[in-house]
Amino acid sequence: MADLTVPKRRVAVAATLAGGLRRQVTLFLAEAAPGHAGGERLSDLLNGGSDFIPALETETQAMTFLNRAAVMIAEVDADAERTGADELSIPTEHAIELTLDDGRALRGLVTYLLPPDRARLADFLNDGTLFLPLHVDSRVLLVHKRHITRVALVDG
Repeated sequence: MADLTVPKRRVAVAATLAGGLRRQVTLFLAEAAPGHAGGERLSDLLNGGSDFIPALETETQAMTFLNRAAVMIAEVDADAERTGADELSIPTEHAIELTLDDGRALRGLVTYLLPPDRARLADFLNDGTLFLPLHVDSRVLLVHKRHITRVALVDG
């Protein structure tokens, strides 16, 4: 039966849930991902189709399930979000400030690759994914777009 399991790797995530509760959890990512080279990223998991995401509580080692719609921010090391293609391309970058529905402001960089005729920041913000990756120092904050009330360009 063990040969029927899907290989997964563990990634440490700081999850901020609706209401402000912050949890340190481990999430499980697949070794391969459809749509790009390399393993599944946290953004792939969060933008996927599952309503509930299995998670292991860091403190208690208890198995739990996070409601994807209730995840406001999922913070992960930037290396966990990189793919091999990232180093072969020159992305568009913008320094932005996000305002969340709880009044909190987050500053960082958004970077993306889109065709030149659809490479505006508005195109990226409206690309249909649920989570926006905000790069802050050596971390990536995956912010649920439903909790973003304002996006402003700032001087980098």
